[in-house]
Amino acid sequence: MDSSTAAECAVLEQAVGGPEKLAAISGSRAYERFTGAQIAKLQRTKPDQMAACERISLVSSFVASLLIGGYAPIDESDGSGMNLLNLQTRNWEARLLQATQVSDLSVKLGAPVPSDTLVGTISRYFVSRYGFAEDCVVGAFTGDNPASLAGMRIGEGDMTVSLGTSDTLFLWLKDTQSLQQERTTLDGHVFCNPVDTQSYMALLCYKNGSLARERVRDRALHLNSEQTQTQKWAAFDAALASTPVGNNGIVAAYFDQTEITPSARGELRLGADGNEVAALSPEQEIRSLIEGQFLAKRLHAERLGYNTSSARRILATGGASNNGAILQILANVFGARVYRLEQANSAALGCAFRAVHSWRKHGSLHDARSFEQATAQAEPPKLVAVPDPAATAVYNQLLQAYANVESLLVARTKRDA
Repeated sequence: MDSSTAAECAVLEQAVGGPEKLAAISGSRAYERFTGAQIAKLQRTKPDQMAACERISLVSSFVASLLIGGYAPIDESDGSGMNLLNLQTRNWEARLLQATQVSDLSVKLGAPVPSDTLVGTISRYFVSRYGFAEDCVVGAFTGDNPASLAGMRIGEGDMTVSLGTSDTLFLWLKDTQSLQQERTTLDGHVFCNPVDTQSYMALLCYKNGSLARERVRDRALHLNSEQTQTQKWAAFDAALASTPVGNNGIVAAYFDQTEITPSARGELRLGADGNEVAALSPEQEIRSLIEGQFLAKRLHAERLGYNTSSARRILATGGASNNGAILQILANVFGARVYRLEQANSAALGCAFRAVHSWRKHGSLHDARSFEQATAQAEPPKLVAVPDPAATAVYNQLLQAYANVESLLVARTKRDA
C-alpha cells in the first residue's frame, strides 16, 4: 500500500525514456511498491544504512537463504516485479540500477538465476535441529503469483481466470519479440515465466469482481436477505438465459470501486447505436454485467500481447467458477474451452511441483522433460464449457464497442477527479 515513492518512480521512468519504455524493459511501468523505487527511497533518506548494507533480498530469496545458510540468489520470475530486471536479457538493467543512485547495487542484489535453479544444500542447522537429510537440495524460491501459475499448471496457450472478490488473469506469453511488438498498454504486469525459461507470464488484476456481480444481481433483480444465495443465483441464471448472446448490442461497465485496469470508476451503458443508455431491464442489466466483465478481460489480454485466437484452454478458479452460466459466457467471449480447477492453495502446490521439476532436471536424474511433462500425473482440470462459434463471432464484433465504454469512463473519471 506504500505510495511514498512517486518521485523515485518518476526517476526510474525517466532513466529509460518514459513509462512505456520501462514497461517494455522491465514488464511494468513504475510502481511505488516495487523494490526498485523502495531501494531508491532508502538511498535518498538513509544513505548511511544503504552504504552499510551487504545484501538485498526479496522475501522469497531471503527464505531460501535461511534454508541454505548463505545468500540465495533472486530468481528471474520474482525479480521481474522490481522494475530493475530486463526481461529480454534476464539480468539487471544497468540504467535502472544507476537511477537508484546506489553505486554497487548489482553486488548487493547478486546475479538473478532461472527459477528452476538449485541454489544449494540444506544447512547443517536444519539437519541437526529438524532432521533434514544431509543431501536435501533447495531450489530457488519465487513469489506467490509465479508460484500460483505453476500450481495451476498453465502451459503455452493457456490462460487462468480467477473469479473471486477480485478477478485475476494469468496469461502465458511465448517470447519478448511478440511482447515488444504487440503490447499496447501500460496496464498489467509481465514476468519471466517460472516454469519455462524461454517464456513469460502476464498478470492482470480487477478490483470489481464478485462483489460487483452480487451487487448488480441484487439491485437488478430486487433481491434481499430473505433469499438464500442458492435462490439468488438461480434467479441470476434465469435472467441470463432469457436474454440473447450479445444483449442486442448493449455493452456496459460496472466499476463500484476505482478499477485497476483501467483506472476508472462508475457505471456506463452504451446501446447498439453507440449512445448512452440510462437504464436497462433487469435481465439486460445482468447480461451486460457478465459480458462486460469478460470482454474487459479479453481486451486487456490482447493489449498485453496474448493471442486469443490461438488460446488452448482457459482454467477457471474462484467462487464464481462454480456457476456454469457464467463460465459458458467466458468460453464464448474467448472462443476457448473452459476447465475448472478443483485444487486450493495453488501457490503452495506450485512450489511443490517446482521442487520436483527442478530436482529431476538438475539433480542426479538429469531429466530433460518440461515442467508440464514432469507434472503430467497431477489431477487434471475438469472440462465445464465449450465455446459456441456463433456466439464468439458476436463477441468479436462487440469488443471495440466495449473498448469505447472504458474510454468514456476513464475520461469521465479524470474529469470528475
